Amino acid sequence: MDHCPYQTTAAGNPVADNQNTQTAGARGPALLQDYQLMEKMAHFNRERVPERVVHAKGAGAFGNLLITHDLARYTRAKLFAKVGNCCPMFARFSTVAGEMGSADTARDPRGFALKFYTEEGNWDLVGNNTPVFFVRDALKFSDFIHSQKRDPATGLRDNTMQWDFWSHSPESLHQVTTLFSDRGIPATLRHMNGYSSHTYSLWNEAGERFWVKWHFKTLQGIQTLTNAQAATIAGTDLDYHRRDLHDAIARGDFPQWRVQIQIMPEREALSYAIHPFDLTKVWPHVDYPVMDVGVMTLTQNPRNYFAEVEQAAFEPGNMPPGMGASPDKVLQARLLSYPDAHRHRIGIQYAALPVNRPHCPVKTYHRDGASRFDGNGEGNVNYEPNSFDGPVQDPRVREPALALQGDADRYDHRLGNEDYSQAGALYRLMSPAQKDQLIANLLAVLQTVPRAIQLRQLAQFGQADAGYGARVAAGLGISAGEAALG
Repeated sequence: MDHCPYQTTAAGNPVADNQNTQTAGARGPALLQDYQLMEKMAHFNRERVPERVVHAKGAGAFGNLLITHDLARYTRAKLFAKVGNCCPMFARFSTVAGEMGSADTARDPRGFALKFYTEEGNWDLVGNNTPVFFVRDALKFSDFIHSQKRDPATGLRDNTMQWDFWSHSPESLHQVTTLFSDRGIPATLRHMNGYSSHTYSLWNEAGERFWVKWHFKTLQGIQTLTNAQAATIAGTDLDYHRRDLHDAIARGDFPQWRVQIQIMPEREALSYAIHPFDLTKVWPHVDYPVMDVGVMTLTQNPRNYFAEVEQAAFEPGNMPPGMGASPDKVLQARLLSYPDAHRHRIGIQYAALPVNRPHCPVKTYHRDGASRFDGNGEGNVNYEPNSFDGPVQDPRVREPALALQGDADRYDHRLGNEDYSQAGALYRLMSPAQKDQLIANLLAVLQTVPRAIQLRQLAQFGQADAGYGARVAAGLGISAGEAALG
């Protein structure tokens, strides 16, 4: 039956004629009774699900994670228990601000979303190709995204909106410096790093917790594009990055990343000089060196883009026992907002779709909901506790309590935070050529925004590094005196 060569309706009824609509006579009007026409048009009208508000344009592939260094000391998660463990996974890479049809080579951070199908359930890591982000408080996330999207009056992307937000938000400077550096446009998705960006946690059998940051270092080497190269490519191939990833895998050139972590013992977070849960900060490697964990390899292209890339649903709350979140305020909000977005976009059954379904048994008391496409629990009990041998809780996987504590309040995220030194350190690490490219990239957009916003942003560059600020000011034709007054 699966190999039947004849077309059917969605109900399996054979189709006799797929070329001609039923009409009243050869020249008469179409008939309402032509169910086949109605079914095809109604389905066609509903083929598109809402695109993601952010990370709309993306590419994905399947692969595996091979553990080369065990983490048994730090986590009870079985995936990391011994060298040689291998876990199937799926990766989706994406631009952040652009729409579904936007150019792959825009200057924009790249999403780096990973789903690992472990024997203890899915582990999802939703990161970027940069180790930091523009905001440290999720209350400002939607404002930030609005500033990067289209002007509601004109429907156009607008430099003034972007720089107005950034110039009012000193915490964004570290990410802005990264975005306008040579790494702001990766040459391909294979030639960029990935980062958890957020701080997560690991906990072991003894109940000890460790704060961690995840790094995925490309084994293809970092390669990037200049503005001119990116514009040329965008003029001929909007899907350049998607095409490159697909073609590389198709020819057997499987991309790989070395997986590493930084580890901080739980108690050290109480006194570490840098806020360990601040999404705008990195942990210097001199304090917390990276440790090798494994190698991630992508080996298989999707068989159907919509089914396996567009319907891929990542959520940072998916963590096997031995892994946990952190008090990072942006991460805490994403724990709620990601599954909420999936329920809105692709429906309440999203977790049961093949690309999202765990590779281990799933035993929940979830029932019903729109478009339920499995047995709906059949006749089994749908509540807990019960007397009918339904699945029960397992206290052995209880996560240890947090050592951190404090009064609940809305704390000013800028108090006690210093937003310039890491951006300045990044600038001073750059080679002369990289500094030239950074300044040129900044001037290309800053020269289009109002003077007041330029001056506000110049104050941030100057606080990070006097030379950094002076070079941007000179490029904008702003004297040192005017910059100081601004």
